[in-house]
Amino acid sequence: MGGVMGQEPDVRAEFAVSDYSQIGSLTSFLASIPGITVTRSPGRPDQGEQGALDVLTVVAGSSGLVAAVKMLPEFLRSRRSALSVELTVADRTFKLTATNIDQVMPMVERILRD
Repeated sequence: MGGVMGQEPDVRAEFAVSDYSQIGSLTSFLASIPGITVTRSPGRPDQGEQGALDVLTVVAGSSGLVAAVKMLPEFLRSRRSALSVELTVADRTFKLTATNIDQVMPMVERILRD
């Protein structure tokens, strides 16, 4: 018998921060959420760029990922700077800030449910 009944498939998402000094804080923040796995990996440079900063890859069931994204406003608002987090899921990238999170969250949740 394969798989666990009722277990949702894992979803992968990438998180990148606008202020690279905050990547360690974001790693700790995401790692504190039950049911998700966070790994730090090299970012992919855009065409014409020499390199890219590390990104965080999060693997979780879609409900765990929704929980992580729903907690991002708390993380963003706790920072002094106008920090933003880029979330890439299902080949779509969203830029989340403390001021736009309420508008962006419904789109992210819709993608995670599909």
